[in-house]
Amino acid sequence: MLRIVYQQLTIFVLYYFFMEIIRKYFTNLTETQIEQFSKLQELYKDWNLKINVVSRKDIDELYLRHVLHSLGIAKVMEFLPNAKVMDVGTGGGFPGIPLAILFPETQFHLVDSIGKKIKVVNEVVIGLDLQNVRTTHGRVEDVNEQYDFIVSRAVAQMETFVRWTKGKIAKQQNHPLKNGILYLKGGDLLEELAKYTSATQYDLPNYFEEAFFETKKVVHLPMKFKGA
Repeated sequence: MLRIVYQQLTIFVLYYFFMEIIRKYFTNLTETQIEQFSKLQELYKDWNLKINVVSRKDIDELYLRHVLHSLGIAKVMEFLPNAKVMDVGTGGGFPGIPLAILFPETQFHLVDSIGKKIKVVNEVVIGLDLQNVRTTHGRVEDVNEQYDFIVSRAVAQMETFVRWTKGKIAKQQNHPLKNGILYLKGGDLLEELAKYTSATQYDLPNYFEEAFFETKKVVHLPMKFKGA
């Protein structure tokens, strides 16, 4: 009996933490979005016991280190209905799944070369009843489509990432920012981005006050840039 009470209390505390840290920065969520976000902790905790897609030290801080971090892209770009976004090297579904919850009318394509990670992503998508997400188990180089934006969380150096995704950005512009890459990175990027003169860095501490984001950024690299 005490164990059940403890489990229920833990779920409540985690849900309260979600309410605080997500709704603190995103105040216009629908009831459906609130429900979907609130399910993430339980879904990932259960699946992480079977397939480790989130580091064990991070699983209890899922909403800070993974969900809110992913949503940093939303502070830079509000995706339009029917826009197409590809998440390359999605891992356990970040940043794609939180963004798909936040932008339910945008189409997200989550790609990863590791099958067990895509398995978890598929189960989370089903658990959340996300209708705007599809997945591919494979290499991004083999994807023969074009997108308004390609998002990712630091899966490779920018030069490598640009090579992987070359030719996959649509030319027709519909958003305030030019079509291109939106990349979550951390640290000093001066050397890595030196050849990409049109890249813009958005510092996440300008949007989130938690210490975790102190050195983290969203990098926007538009479709046409030097060195492409």
